[in-house]
Amino acid sequence: VQLQASGGGLVQAGGSLRLSCVASGGIFRRYQMAWFRQAPGKEREFTADTNWSGVTTWYADSVKGRFTISRDNAENTVYLQMNSLKPDDSAVYYCAADTSVSFSKDRASYDYWGQGTQVTVSS
Repeated sequence: VQLQASGGGLVQAGGSLRLSCVASGGIFRRYQMAWFRQAPGKEREFTADTNWSGVTTWYADSVKGRFTISRDNAENTVYLQMNSLKPDDSAVYYCAADTSVSFSKDRASYDYWGQGTQVTVSS
């Protein structure tokens, strides 16, 4: 399974970005899909996750109410809509796929990773 993330960039605080992650080489609709992020000098941290249908989602407390994860199984794509961005949201954002059916915030649970896309929020 290959994951290709895109959509990062430079945005001012309070602005919005939409990240996309396209999957190929597997059965996308079977996977839990998540976004993680990693700021310089910090651990990679869980950000958001969605189950196979997109009906059930989970968020880190730091992004709840501002970020929305969604997926389009027909397009093999998962999205992360990020609103009201803050400088603390600056990081490299990674999409990840978990072939199990259970939710996890632990990055060790995820089997496949995209290459990351940089998000920079200026104050």
